[in-house]
Amino acid sequence: MSMTLKYIACAAVLTWSTILLASLIRARMWTPEGMRIGFGNREDLPPATGLAGRADRTARNTLENFVLFAALALAAQVAGANAAQTEMGAAIFFWSRLAYVPVYLLGIAYLRTAIWLVSLYGLWLILKGLL
Repeated sequence: MSMTLKYIACAAVLTWSTILLASLIRARMWTPEGMRIGFGNREDLPPATGLAGRADRTARNTLENFVLFAALALAAQVAGANAAQTEMGAAIFFWSRLAYVPVYLLGIAYLRTAIWLVSLYGLWLILKGLL
């Protein structure tokens, strides 16, 4: 398996983890009431404020960016695009997204945006290899 495909798999796990974490935080699954909400239909979710709001936004942003990354990286893989450039783009994307999650959860606004821009650079490298 190529490194690009491994990064896609790792990014999928990261995406799933952020969605799960956001759900756990929003429902407050560490409490008895949160367990009831979490294992139920989630009709009585508390408002997504503070950390829960940031976790929801982190999960949504991670999912949105994963879709773009997976599409570009898989297209590059199928097209046989410059493997070194695609791998570098995938690595930059994955590691910056891994850094993005805790920075966003901690609410560090400007650093979060800078890290997001680095992940976009990774996407750009993959796209450039396709063009």
